[in-house]
Amino acid sequence: MFEKQQMDIWWSKWWLSPKKCSLFCLFTLFFLLKILDSLLQSEMDFWRDPKLVILSTEGVLSSGLKMYMVESKGGAIACMLLSLLLLGTWPALLTLLERRGRLPQHTYLDYTITNLLAAVIIALTFGQFGPSTPEMPDFLTQLSQDNWPSVLFAMAGGMVLSLGNLSTQYAWAFVGLSVTEVVSASITVVIGTTLNYYLDDKINKAEILFPGVGCFLIAVCLGSAVHSSNNADNKTKLDDYSNDCKDGVGANGISSFKQTNFKAGSTNDLEDGGSSGKAKFGTAAFLIELENTRSIKVFGKGTFIGLAITFFAGICFSMFSPAFNLATNDQWHTLKAGVPHLTVYTAFFYFSSFCFVIAMVLNLTFLYYPILNAPKSSLKAYLNDWNGRGWALLAGLLCGFGNGLQFMGGQAAGYAAADAVQALPLVSTFWGVILFGEYRRSSRKTYTLLAGMLFMFTAAVAILMASSGHRK
Repeated sequence: MFEKQQMDIWWSKWWLSPKKCSLFCLFTLFFLLKILDSLLQSEMDFWRDPKLVILSTEGVLSSGLKMYMVESKGGAIACMLLSLLLLGTWPALLTLLERRGRLPQHTYLDYTITNLLAAVIIALTFGQFGPSTPEMPDFLTQLSQDNWPSVLFAMAGGMVLSLGNLSTQYAWAFVGLSVTEVVSASITVVIGTTLNYYLDDKINKAEILFPGVGCFLIAVCLGSAVHSSNNADNKTKLDDYSNDCKDGVGANGISSFKQTNFKAGSTNDLEDGGSSGKAKFGTAAFLIELENTRSIKVFGKGTFIGLAITFFAGICFSMFSPAFNLATNDQWHTLKAGVPHLTVYTAFFYFSSFCFVIAMVLNLTFLYYPILNAPKSSLKAYLNDWNGRGWALLAGLLCGFGNGLQFMGGQAAGYAAADAVQALPLVSTFWGVILFGEYRRSSRKTYTLLAGMLFMFTAAVAILMASSGHRK
Protein backbone atom coordinates (compact mmCIF):
# COMPACT_ATOMS: atom_id res chain seq x y z
CA MET A 1 0.00 0.00 0.00
CA PHE A 2 2.81 2.41 0.93
CA GLU A 3 4.61 1.72 -2.36
CA LYS A 4 1.45 2.49 -4.33
CA GLN A 5 0.96 5.75 -2.45
CA GLN A 6 4.54 6.72 -3.15
CA MET A 7 4.05 5.93 -6.84
CA ASP A 8 0.90 8.07 -6.99
CA ILE A 9 2.80 10.97 -5.40
CA TRP A 10 5.54 10.58 -8.00
CA TRP A 11 3.05 10.61 -10.85
CA SER A 12 1.22 13.63 -9.50
CA LYS A 13 4.50 15.47 -9.19
CA TRP A 14 5.61 14.75 -12.72
CA TRP A 15 2.21 14.82 -14.38
CA LEU A 16 2.03 17.13 -17.38
CA SER A 17 -1.26 18.63 -18.54
CA PRO A 18 -2.04 18.43 -22.29
CA LYS A 19 -1.07 22.10 -22.66
CA LYS A 20 2.28 21.52 -20.98
CA CYS A 21 2.84 18.44 -23.12
CA SER A 22 2.24 20.53 -26.24
CA LEU A 23 4.77 23.12 -25.10
CA PHE A 24 7.26 20.37 -24.25
CA CYS A 25 6.78 18.85 -27.72
CA LEU A 26 7.35 22.20 -29.43
CA PHE A 27 10.46 22.89 -27.35
CA THR A 28 11.89 19.45 -28.12
CA LEU A 29 11.11 19.87 -31.83
CA PHE A 30 12.94 23.23 -31.85
CA PHE A 31 15.91 21.67 -30.04
CA LEU A 32 16.16 18.80 -32.51
CA LEU A 33 15.84 21.18 -35.45
CA LYS A 34 18.86 23.08 -34.15
CA ILE A 35 20.80 19.81 -33.88
CA LEU A 36 19.70 18.85 -37.40
CA ASP A 37 20.80 22.22 -38.74
CA SER A 38 24.25 21.94 -37.18
CA LEU A 39 24.79 18.40 -38.42
CA LEU A 40 23.62 19.20 -41.91
CA GLN A 41 26.25 21.91 -42.10
CA SER A 42 28.79 19.08 -42.35
CA GLU A 43 27.17 18.23 -45.69
CA MET A 44 27.91 21.65 -47.14
CA ASP A 45 31.65 21.39 -47.76
CA PHE A 46 31.12 23.95 -50.46
CA TRP A 47 31.04 26.79 -47.95
CA ARG A 48 34.13 25.66 -46.07
CA ASP A 49 36.44 24.81 -48.95
CA PRO A 50 39.14 27.54 -49.14
CA LYS A 51 39.77 26.71 -52.79
CA LEU A 52 36.39 28.16 -53.65
CA VAL A 53 37.74 31.65 -52.88
CA ILE A 54 39.59 31.70 -56.19
CA LEU A 55 36.68 30.34 -58.24
CA SER A 56 34.63 32.61 -60.43
CA THR A 57 31.24 33.83 -59.30
CA GLU A 58 29.60 31.68 -61.94
CA GLY A 59 31.38 28.59 -60.68
CA VAL A 60 30.40 29.30 -57.10
CA LEU A 61 26.75 29.71 -58.00
CA SER A 62 26.60 26.63 -60.17
CA SER A 63 28.14 24.37 -57.52
CA GLY A 64 26.30 25.94 -54.58
CA LEU A 65 22.78 25.79 -56.03
CA LYS A 66 22.58 22.10 -56.83
CA MET A 67 19.73 20.04 -55.37
CA TYR A 68 20.34 19.33 -51.70
CA MET A 69 20.70 15.64 -50.80
CA VAL A 70 21.75 14.17 -47.46
CA GLU A 71 25.02 12.30 -47.99
CA SER A 72 26.97 12.06 -44.73
CA LYS A 73 26.31 9.56 -41.96
CA GLY A 74 25.95 12.40 -39.45
CA GLY A 75 23.27 14.09 -41.55
CA ALA A 76 21.44 10.78 -42.00
CA ILE A 77 21.41 10.07 -38.25
CA ALA A 78 20.14 13.61 -37.58
CA CYS A 79 17.25 12.99 -39.99
CA MET A 80 16.49 9.69 -38.27
CA LEU A 81 16.42 11.24 -34.79
CA LEU A 82 14.08 14.05 -35.81
CA SER A 83 11.93 11.55 -37.71
CA LEU A 84 11.80 9.41 -34.55
CA LEU A 85 10.34 12.27 -32.53
CA LEU A 86 7.74 13.18 -35.16
CA LEU A 87 6.65 9.61 -35.94
CA GLY A 88 6.37 8.79 -32.25
CA THR A 89 4.20 11.81 -31.47
CA TRP A 90 1.48 11.79 -34.13
CA PRO A 91 -0.11 8.48 -32.96
CA ALA A 92 -0.58 10.01 -29.51
CA LEU A 93 -2.59 12.86 -31.01
CA LEU A 94 -4.93 10.50 -32.87
CA THR A 95 -5.31 8.32 -29.76
CA LEU A 96 -6.16 11.43 -27.75
CA LEU A 97 -9.06 12.21 -30.10
CA GLU A 98 -10.43 8.64 -30.11
CA ARG A 99 -10.45 8.56 -26.32
CA ARG A 100 -12.33 11.85 -26.32
CA GLY A 101 -15.02 10.35 -28.54
CA ARG A 102 -14.14 11.72 -31.98
CA LEU A 103 -14.90 9.23 -34.73
CA PRO A 104 -11.76 7.66 -36.25
CA GLN A 105 -13.17 8.23 -39.75
CA HIS A 106 -13.32 11.97 -39.14
CA THR A 107 -9.87 12.08 -37.58
CA TYR A 108 -8.18 10.09 -40.34
CA LEU A 109 -9.74 12.20 -43.12
CA ASP A 110 -8.26 15.32 -41.53
CA TYR A 111 -4.94 13.60 -40.91
CA THR A 112 -4.52 12.39 -44.47
CA ILE A 113 -5.02 15.88 -45.96
CA THR A 114 -2.08 17.46 -44.13
CA ASN A 115 -0.02 14.28 -44.57
CA LEU A 116 -0.16 14.90 -48.33
CA LEU A 117 0.48 18.61 -47.78
CA ALA A 118 3.79 17.80 -46.06
CA ALA A 119 4.94 15.80 -49.12
CA VAL A 120 3.98 18.66 -51.46
CA ILE A 121 5.93 21.15 -49.34
CA ILE A 122 9.02 18.91 -49.35
CA ALA A 123 8.79 18.33 -53.12
CA LEU A 124 8.41 22.04 -53.98
CA THR A 125 11.28 23.09 -51.71
CA PHE A 126 14.04 20.46 -51.46
CA GLY A 127 12.92 18.90 -54.76
CA GLN A 128 13.19 22.20 -56.63
CA PHE A 129 16.45 23.58 -55.21
CA GLY A 130 19.08 24.20 -57.85
CA PRO A 131 19.04 23.78 -61.63
CA SER A 132 17.60 20.64 -63.20
CA THR A 133 20.24 18.38 -64.77
CA PRO A 134 19.93 15.14 -66.78
CA GLU A 135 21.51 13.20 -63.91
CA MET A 136 19.54 14.96 -61.15
CA PRO A 137 16.28 16.41 -62.54
CA ASP A 138 14.16 18.53 -60.27
CA PHE A 139 10.69 17.57 -59.04
CA LEU A 140 8.61 19.22 -61.77
CA THR A 141 10.86 17.85 -64.52
CA GLN A 142 10.52 14.30 -63.24
CA LEU A 143 6.72 14.51 -63.32
CA SER A 144 6.81 14.37 -67.15
CA GLN A 145 9.49 11.68 -67.53
CA ASP A 146 8.87 8.04 -68.46
CA ASN A 147 9.56 6.64 -65.01
CA TRP A 148 6.30 4.79 -64.35
CA PRO A 149 7.86 1.55 -63.05
CA SER A 150 9.45 3.49 -60.18
CA VAL A 151 6.29 5.54 -59.71
CA LEU A 152 4.27 2.34 -59.28
CA PHE A 153 6.68 1.09 -56.61
CA ALA A 154 6.31 4.40 -54.76
CA MET A 155 2.51 4.21 -55.03
CA ALA A 156 2.51 0.63 -53.77
CA GLY A 157 4.49 1.77 -50.74
CA GLY A 158 1.94 4.51 -50.10
CA MET A 159 -0.91 2.02 -50.34
CA VAL A 160 0.46 -0.36 -47.68
CA LEU A 161 1.42 2.52 -45.40
CA SER A 162 -2.12 3.89 -45.62
CA LEU A 163 -3.58 0.48 -44.76
CA GLY A 164 -1.16 0.11 -41.85
CA ASN A 165 -1.89 3.55 -40.42
CA LEU A 166 -5.63 3.01 -40.73
CA SER A 167 -5.37 -0.35 -38.96
CA THR A 168 -3.35 1.01 -36.07
CA GLN A 169 -5.98 3.65 -35.38
CA TYR A 170 -8.40 0.85 -34.46
CA ALA A 171 -5.72 -1.27 -32.77
CA TRP A 172 -4.87 1.57 -30.34
CA ALA A 173 -8.34 1.28 -28.85
CA PHE A 174 -8.02 -2.47 -28.21
CA VAL A 175 -4.46 -2.96 -26.99
CA GLY A 176 -3.30 0.58 -26.17
CA LEU A 177 -0.89 2.98 -27.80
CA SER A 178 2.30 1.47 -26.37
CA VAL A 179 1.77 -2.19 -27.29
CA THR A 180 0.36 -1.38 -30.73
CA GLU A 181 3.38 0.68 -31.69
CA VAL A 182 5.90 -1.77 -30.24
CA VAL A 183 4.48 -4.88 -31.90
CA SER A 184 3.79 -3.28 -35.30
CA ALA A 185 7.15 -1.49 -35.38
CA SER A 186 9.03 -4.63 -34.38
CA ILE A 187 7.40 -6.66 -37.16
CA THR A 188 8.31 -3.86 -39.54
CA VAL A 189 11.95 -4.11 -38.59
CA VAL A 190 12.15 -7.91 -38.67
CA ILE A 191 10.73 -8.13 -42.20
CA GLY A 192 11.41 -4.72 -43.72
CA THR A 193 15.00 -4.38 -42.54
CA THR A 194 15.91 -7.80 -43.92
CA LEU A 195 14.46 -6.91 -47.32
CA ASN A 196 16.18 -3.52 -47.36
CA TYR A 197 19.52 -5.06 -46.42
CA TYR A 198 19.56 -7.16 -49.59
CA LEU A 199 18.02 -4.46 -51.78
CA ASP A 200 20.76 -2.02 -50.71
CA ASP A 201 23.46 -4.50 -51.77
CA LYS A 202 24.43 -5.18 -48.13
CA ILE A 203 25.89 -1.71 -47.45
CA ASN A 204 24.92 -2.09 -43.79
CA LYS A 205 27.06 -4.23 -41.49
CA ALA A 206 25.29 -7.57 -41.17
CA GLU A 207 27.14 -8.56 -37.98
CA ILE A 208 25.66 -5.46 -36.30
CA LEU A 209 22.37 -5.15 -38.16
CA PHE A 210 20.86 -8.58 -37.54
CA PRO A 211 21.50 -8.74 -33.78
CA GLY A 212 19.49 -5.51 -33.70
CA VAL A 213 16.73 -7.20 -35.67
CA GLY A 214 16.81 -10.03 -33.12
CA CYS A 215 16.27 -7.51 -30.32
CA PHE A 216 13.21 -6.19 -32.12
CA LEU A 217 11.86 -9.73 -32.43
CA ILE A 218 12.23 -10.22 -28.68
CA ALA A 219 10.40 -6.91 -28.20
CA VAL A 220 7.44 -8.34 -30.16
CA CYS A 221 7.11 -11.24 -27.73
CA LEU A 222 7.47 -8.97 -24.70
CA GLY A 223 4.93 -6.54 -26.15
CA SER A 224 2.33 -9.28 -26.42
CA ALA A 225 3.13 -10.40 -22.87
CA VAL A 226 2.76 -6.82 -21.57
CA HIS A 227 -0.70 -6.53 -23.09
CA SER A 228 -1.80 -9.91 -21.74
CA SER A 229 -0.59 -9.04 -18.22
CA ASN A 230 -2.13 -5.55 -18.30
CA ASN A 231 -5.40 -6.97 -19.59
CA ALA A 232 -5.49 -9.38 -16.64
CA ASP A 233 -4.79 -6.49 -14.26
CA ASN A 234 -7.71 -4.50 -15.70
CA LYS A 235 -10.03 -7.49 -15.41
CA THR A 236 -9.12 -7.88 -11.75
CA LYS A 237 -9.81 -4.18 -11.12
CA LEU A 238 -13.22 -4.38 -12.80
CA ASP A 239 -14.17 -7.55 -10.94
CA ASP A 240 -13.21 -5.99 -7.61
CA TYR A 241 -15.11 -2.84 -8.51
CA SER A 242 -18.19 -4.91 -9.36
CA ASN A 243 -18.06 -6.64 -5.99
CA ASP A 244 -17.54 -3.43 -4.02
CA CYS A 245 -20.02 -1.20 -5.84
CA LYS A 246 -23.51 -1.13 -4.33
CA ASP A 247 -25.11 -1.01 -7.76
CA GLY A 248 -22.99 -3.86 -9.03
CA VAL A 249 -21.39 -1.83 -11.80
CA GLY A 250 -18.65 -3.85 -13.47
CA ALA A 251 -17.45 -4.86 -16.88
CA ASN A 252 -20.99 -5.91 -17.79
CA GLY A 253 -22.67 -2.88 -16.30
CA ILE A 254 -20.80 0.08 -17.68
CA SER A 255 -23.88 1.71 -19.10
CA SER A 256 -25.06 2.70 -15.62
CA PHE A 257 -21.89 4.68 -14.98
CA LYS A 258 -22.24 8.42 -15.57
CA GLN A 259 -20.84 9.35 -18.94
CA THR A 260 -18.44 12.27 -19.27
CA ASN A 261 -19.31 14.93 -21.82
CA PHE A 262 -16.41 16.07 -23.95
CA LYS A 263 -15.82 19.77 -24.38
CA ALA A 264 -12.95 20.82 -26.57
CA GLY A 265 -10.33 22.77 -24.69
CA SER A 266 -11.73 21.91 -21.27
CA THR A 267 -9.23 21.46 -18.45
CA ASN A 268 -11.31 18.59 -17.09
CA ASP A 269 -10.76 16.31 -20.06
CA LEU A 270 -10.49 12.60 -19.46
CA GLU A 271 -6.71 12.78 -19.87
CA ASP A 272 -6.46 14.93 -16.75
CA GLY A 273 -6.94 11.73 -14.77
CA GLY A 274 -6.41 13.22 -11.33
CA SER A 275 -8.66 16.27 -11.56
CA SER A 276 -11.26 16.99 -8.92
CA GLY A 277 -14.32 14.81 -9.36
CA LYS A 278 -12.64 12.62 -11.98
CA ALA A 279 -11.62 9.01 -11.71
CA LYS A 280 -7.90 8.51 -11.13
CA PHE A 281 -5.66 6.89 -13.70
CA GLY A 282 -5.53 3.12 -13.53
CA THR A 283 -8.66 2.65 -11.41
CA ALA A 284 -11.69 0.61 -12.45
CA ALA A 285 -13.81 3.77 -12.45
CA PHE A 286 -11.35 5.37 -14.86
CA LEU A 287 -11.57 2.36 -17.21
CA ILE A 288 -15.37 2.50 -17.14
CA GLU A 289 -15.46 6.24 -17.71
CA LEU A 290 -13.01 5.87 -20.60
CA GLU A 291 -15.22 3.21 -22.18
CA ASN A 292 -18.23 5.52 -22.03
CA THR A 293 -16.32 8.42 -23.58
CA ARG A 294 -14.33 6.79 -26.38
CA SER A 295 -15.66 6.28 -29.90
CA ILE A 296 -14.62 2.61 -30.22
CA LYS A 297 -16.08 0.34 -27.52
CA VAL A 298 -13.68 -2.39 -26.44
CA PHE A 299 -15.24 -4.01 -23.36
CA GLY A 300 -16.36 -7.54 -24.00
CA LYS A 301 -14.12 -7.97 -27.07
CA GLY A 302 -11.31 -10.50 -27.03
CA THR A 303 -7.61 -9.74 -26.97
CA PHE A 304 -7.24 -11.61 -30.27
CA ILE A 305 -9.01 -8.86 -32.26
CA GLY A 306 -6.62 -6.13 -31.16
CA LEU A 307 -3.50 -8.22 -31.64
CA ALA A 308 -4.71 -9.49 -35.04
CA ILE A 309 -5.20 -5.90 -36.24
CA THR A 310 -1.79 -4.97 -34.85
CA PHE A 311 -0.01 -7.83 -36.63
CA PHE A 312 -1.78 -6.95 -39.91
CA ALA A 313 -0.59 -3.36 -39.53
CA GLY A 314 2.95 -4.59 -38.89
CA ILE A 315 2.92 -6.64 -42.11
CA CYS A 316 1.75 -3.57 -44.06
CA PHE A 317 4.41 -1.36 -42.47
CA SER A 318 7.14 -3.87 -43.30
CA MET A 319 6.47 -3.43 -47.04
CA PHE A 320 6.39 0.36 -47.50
CA SER A 321 10.12 1.05 -46.98
CA PRO A 322 11.37 -1.69 -49.37
CA ALA A 323 8.87 -0.46 -51.99
CA PHE A 324 10.18 3.09 -51.60
CA ASN A 325 13.74 1.76 -51.82
CA LEU A 326 12.92 0.16 -55.17
CA ALA A 327 11.31 3.38 -56.34
CA THR A 328 14.40 5.50 -55.71
CA ASN A 329 17.22 3.07 -56.55
CA ASP A 330 15.68 0.78 -59.23
CA GLN A 331 17.55 -2.35 -58.07
CA TRP A 332 15.43 -4.49 -60.40
CA HIS A 333 16.36 -2.34 -63.46
CA THR A 334 12.79 -1.62 -64.51
CA LEU A 335 13.53 1.86 -65.93
CA LYS A 336 14.47 2.37 -69.56
CA ALA A 337 18.09 3.16 -70.38
CA GLY A 338 18.92 6.80 -69.81
CA VAL A 339 15.94 7.53 -67.55
CA PRO A 340 17.22 8.91 -64.21
CA HIS A 341 16.12 7.39 -60.92
CA LEU A 342 13.40 9.12 -58.97
CA THR A 343 14.78 11.49 -56.36
CA VAL A 344 13.65 10.98 -52.77
CA TYR A 345 11.44 14.05 -53.04
CA THR A 346 9.63 12.98 -56.22
CA ALA A 347 9.16 9.42 -54.99
CA PHE A 348 7.81 10.73 -51.68
CA PHE A 349 5.25 12.87 -53.55
CA TYR A 350 3.89 9.85 -55.47
CA PHE A 351 4.10 7.75 -52.31
CA SER A 352 2.02 10.24 -50.30
CA SER A 353 -0.42 10.91 -53.13
CA PHE A 354 -1.51 7.29 -53.36
CA CYS A 355 -1.54 7.03 -49.58
CA PHE A 356 -3.99 9.95 -49.68
CA VAL A 357 -6.20 8.29 -52.33
CA ILE A 358 -6.47 5.00 -50.42
CA ALA A 359 -7.20 6.78 -47.14
CA MET A 360 -9.91 8.97 -48.66
CA VAL A 361 -11.67 6.07 -50.39
CA LEU A 362 -11.65 3.79 -47.33
CA ASN A 363 -12.60 6.41 -44.77
CA LEU A 364 -15.39 7.90 -46.86
CA THR A 365 -16.72 4.34 -47.13
CA PHE A 366 -16.37 3.82 -43.38
CA LEU A 367 -18.43 6.95 -42.74
CA TYR A 368 -21.51 5.13 -44.03
CA TYR A 369 -20.40 1.52 -43.39
CA PRO A 370 -18.32 1.63 -40.17
CA ILE A 371 -16.32 -1.32 -38.89
CA LEU A 372 -15.82 -2.70 -35.34
CA ASN A 373 -19.18 -1.25 -34.24
CA ALA A 374 -17.99 2.35 -34.59
CA PRO A 375 -20.84 4.87 -34.93
CA LYS A 376 -22.20 5.61 -38.38
CA SER A 377 -21.58 9.05 -39.82
CA SER A 378 -21.84 11.06 -43.06
CA LEU A 379 -19.84 13.51 -45.13
CA LYS A 380 -21.92 16.40 -43.82
CA ALA A 381 -21.31 15.33 -40.21
CA TYR A 382 -17.58 15.12 -40.90
CA LEU A 383 -17.45 18.62 -42.40
CA ASN A 384 -19.28 20.02 -39.37
CA ASP A 385 -17.12 18.18 -36.81
CA TRP A 386 -14.53 20.71 -35.61
CA ASN A 387 -13.86 19.18 -32.18
CA GLY A 388 -10.20 18.24 -32.22
CA ARG A 389 -9.71 18.94 -35.94
CA GLY A 390 -6.60 21.00 -35.25
CA TRP A 391 -4.94 18.05 -33.47
CA ALA A 392 -5.75 15.73 -36.39
CA LEU A 393 -4.33 18.18 -38.93
CA LEU A 394 -1.18 18.57 -36.82
CA ALA A 395 -0.81 14.77 -36.64
CA GLY A 396 -0.82 14.57 -40.44
CA LEU A 397 1.95 17.16 -40.74
CA LEU A 398 4.08 15.41 -38.11
CA CYS A 399 3.71 12.05 -39.84
CA GLY A 400 4.36 13.50 -43.30
CA PHE A 401 7.56 15.29 -42.34
CA GLY A 402 8.62 12.30 -40.23
CA ASN A 403 8.32 9.92 -43.17
CA GLY A 404 10.14 12.36 -45.45
CA LEU A 405 13.07 12.63 -43.05
CA GLN A 406 13.21 8.85 -42.70
CA PHE A 407 13.53 8.45 -46.46
CA MET A 408 16.15 11.21 -46.72
CA GLY A 409 18.26 9.44 -44.10
CA GLY A 410 17.68 6.03 -45.68
CA GLN A 411 18.84 7.18 -49.10
CA ALA A 412 22.15 8.24 -47.55
CA ALA A 413 22.88 5.53 -44.96
CA GLY A 414 20.79 2.62 -46.21
CA TYR A 415 17.10 1.99 -45.67
CA ALA A 416 17.87 -0.92 -43.34
CA ALA A 417 19.57 1.44 -40.89
CA ALA A 418 16.80 4.03 -41.35
CA ASP A 419 14.36 1.47 -39.94
CA ALA A 420 15.81 2.53 -36.59
CA VAL A 421 13.06 5.18 -36.59
CA GLN A 422 10.74 2.32 -35.75
CA ALA A 423 11.88 3.14 -32.23
CA LEU A 424 8.87 5.46 -32.30
CA PRO A 425 7.19 3.31 -29.58
CA LEU A 426 9.74 4.76 -27.14
CA VAL A 427 8.20 8.17 -27.80
CA SER A 428 4.65 6.79 -28.05
CA THR A 429 4.99 4.95 -24.75
CA PHE A 430 6.06 8.19 -23.09
CA TRP A 431 2.92 9.92 -24.38
CA GLY A 432 0.80 6.87 -23.55
CA VAL A 433 1.90 6.84 -19.92
CA ILE A 434 1.87 10.61 -19.42
CA LEU A 435 -1.28 11.54 -21.37
CA PHE A 436 -3.44 8.44 -21.07
CA GLY A 437 -2.34 6.75 -17.84
CA GLU A 438 -1.47 3.47 -19.54
CA TYR A 439 -0.12 0.87 -17.08
CA ARG A 440 -0.98 3.07 -14.10
CA ARG A 441 -1.63 0.97 -10.97
CA SER A 442 -0.71 -2.23 -12.78
CA SER A 443 0.96 -5.26 -11.23
CA ARG A 444 4.68 -5.69 -10.63
CA LYS A 445 4.69 -8.33 -13.38
CA THR A 446 3.34 -5.83 -15.92
CA TYR A 447 5.93 -3.22 -14.93
CA THR A 448 8.72 -5.78 -15.24
CA LEU A 449 7.61 -6.87 -18.70
CA LEU A 450 7.20 -3.26 -19.80
CA ALA A 451 10.71 -2.38 -18.63
CA GLY A 452 12.12 -5.41 -20.44
CA MET A 453 10.27 -4.52 -23.63
CA LEU A 454 11.57 -0.94 -23.64
CA PHE A 455 15.11 -2.06 -22.80
CA MET A 456 15.19 -4.47 -25.74
CA PHE A 457 13.75 -1.77 -27.96
CA THR A 458 16.38 0.76 -26.93
CA ALA A 459 19.17 -1.75 -27.49
CA ALA A 460 17.80 -2.63 -30.91
CA VAL A 461 17.68 0.99 -32.01
CA ALA A 462 21.25 1.69 -30.90
CA ILE A 463 22.51 -1.40 -32.70
CA LEU A 464 20.58 -0.58 -35.88
CA MET A 465 21.99 2.95 -36.06
CA ALA A 466 25.47 1.57 -35.48
CA SER A 467 25.05 -0.51 -38.65
CA SER A 468 24.66 2.59 -40.85
CA GLY A 469 26.60 2.43 -44.09
CA HIS A 470 27.16 4.86 -46.96
CA ARG A 471 25.47 4.63 -50.33
CA LYS A 472 27.90 5.05 -53.21
